[in-house]
Amino acid sequence: MPDPAFVHAAFSAIAEKYVTANHILSCGVDVLWRQRVVQRVAEWKPRNLLDIATGTGDLALAITRALPEVDVLGTDFCQPMLDVAVRRGLSKVLEADALHLPLPDDSFDAATVAFGLRNMADYPAALREFLRILRPGGHLLVLDFSMPEGIFLPFYRAYLHRVLPGIARLVTGNSGAYTYLGDSIEAFPAGQDFLNLLSTCGYTAPTCLPLTLGIASLYTAEKP
Repeated sequence: MPDPAFVHAAFSAIAEKYVTANHILSCGVDVLWRQRVVQRVAEWKPRNLLDIATGTGDLALAITRALPEVDVLGTDFCQPMLDVAVRRGLSKVLEADALHLPLPDDSFDAATVAFGLRNMADYPAALREFLRILRPGGHLLVLDFSMPEGIFLPFYRAYLHRVLPGIARLVTGNSGAYTYLGDSIEAFPAGQDFLNLLSTCGYTAPTCLPLTLGIASLYTAEKP
């Protein structure tokens, strides 16, 4: 599991250039992934939503702009990232550890976490905490990287571990956080393994939608 101190330091160091780096390193595909998330959230018609590990606010802002009727709160344990989110227009933020959210039980209709669960110290504990703050019948959506299958896998693995850190160093001046990125993606449970984890943590109706040849996956589940 990731070391929280390392993750906090790494993301604090790249906060100011995080948005630019993401768009460059994903060739802009991350924007399309977030659009898929917004479409799914719109189907649920939540009154309020918690965006966990909101970082610089990319997903929370996309949801707010597309669905202004939804009350969106973004939370993250890295204040420098939240500072960027606020400057970009995210009005409601909360500095908090996702494993210990200072929020009441059964208080949100939906929760989202994009590319953040993979960085948390305890995946099951985090998922159970998200379950706690959801209302019965509420929805969880997790968007994160995964490893593609088939002939594309060795090329993607080479990009992750050899090409991506070098580009990241040019963009952010810090390749360490992106060297960690490749390792964390390899270690993160994906596909059926993640669906099993959701069920084990108490969720129902887990689903998985692979995106862009499987380099990312969109998972959803419900609170009974």
